[in-house]
Amino acid sequence: MPVRALLFYVGYTVATVVWGTLGTVFGWLFPYRLRFRLIIGCWTGFCLRWLRWTCGIGYRVEGLEHVPETPCIVLCRHESTWETLFLQQLFSPQATLIKKELLNIPFFGWAFRTLKPIAIDRSQQRKALRTLIELGSSRLDDGIWVVLFPEGTRMPAGRIGRFQPGGAALASATGAPVLIVVHNAGSHWPAHAFRKRAGEVQVLIGEPIATAGRSTKEIQADCAAHFEALMARLPRPEADRA
Repeated sequence: MPVRALLFYVGYTVATVVWGTLGTVFGWLFPYRLRFRLIIGCWTGFCLRWLRWTCGIGYRVEGLEHVPETPCIVLCRHESTWETLFLQQLFSPQATLIKKELLNIPFFGWAFRTLKPIAIDRSQQRKALRTLIELGSSRLDDGIWVVLFPEGTRMPAGRIGRFQPGGAALASATGAPVLIVVHNAGSHWPAHAFRKRAGEVQVLIGEPIATAGRSTKEIQADCAAHFEALMARLPRPEADRA
């Protein structure tokens, strides 16, 4: 598998440089939605196909019928790079909550700046929350999905991290529904690991959670419970099987 993983990363890097350069130089010439499809849509689509061809990693989605027609708030499991690519395909256009340092990454970050992400300084939590609510509300009003990773960082496959309150606070402020998405991508593309494991990433999408008129605390508890219930339906990582 290391040779196939190397082949994947060669194509992944070339694609990032090419689309990042084109997006940085020409991105502002196109309307936002077209810009998103041309830069992110083409890049992520290629990367996911290339991953399947080189490493044998595909995916299966359950619960697509739960995705509403109107953009809402998406809270997704974070344990790999894979879901950051996949989500851009599923929810388009979208504004992703990211740490502002990512915008300084050559090519990727430069192009990503043109796509209305919600970039925050995680060292200033109160300011970050205000930024999320202000920009998140604006993005939703503009018909743009808002995507957050409520665990805050990539977690090992099968282990659930502490839920951060940002998504619930945005939901309480806007009344927008929340959609929970979980997966087991870390079993095939582990964080910070070069090797890949062939197989099928399983993605589960829960039913939308109503939030209008509810408090942040109430929404937070409801979302966390739904998240854990969906995670329990995923296959356990091999290391946990005995």
